[in-house]
Amino acid sequence: MWEVRYRSDPDYLFGTAPARFLSDNPWLIMPGARVLCVADGEGRNGVHLARAGMQVTSFDVSPTAVIRAQALAASTGVAIDTHVSSWDDWDWSRTFDLVVGIFIQFADPAFRIRQFEHVTRALVPGGRLALHGYSVEQIAHGTGGPPNVAQLYTETLLRNAFTGWQVERCAAYERDVQEGSAHSGRSALIDFVARRPYG
Repeated sequence: MWEVRYRSDPDYLFGTAPARFLSDNPWLIMPGARVLCVADGEGRNGVHLARAGMQVTSFDVSPTAVIRAQALAASTGVAIDTHVSSWDDWDWSRTFDLVVGIFIQFADPAFRIRQFEHVTRALVPGGRLALHGYSVEQIAHGTGGPPNVAQLYTETLLRNAFTGWQVERCAAYERDVQEGSAHSGRSALIDFVARRPYG
């Protein structure tokens, strides 16, 4: 599905600027640290983090999206380690200081449990998870994201999924979003940043 969607648009589907979540939270940047950008699409977020000095690895299931990510990185003079991979085919034994998941709500509740288990495994002890996506209020806006409320986030859902983690940001809010042709208009968003416990 994603390959068809990316190939149907000759331009960057979500634009080339990073999600505002990243630019609004520059404290997430750790120059030299290793970051995994999961389901990173056309690379706008991975490239942003690489430009800030992070060692970026990213994957996406769409070959077209990954080619565009490589082109975007080259055009900005940075290198990112890109891979074509499905979620379940990724090597989750590889570990990182930061895992970034932005609009990865293609998962139903059962798949989401697996997602959260995988990103936990990919973090070193004390490493950060940064999630950004749509809250359940997004259904009323219809400006992007899945049409199924079960795939959307709430603050309670995220806090409960990462019980015992040090939550550094958990906030739901509304904002006008313009990110390419795919995300456009008033949107109900949620940010979640937490550190994996040591030990």
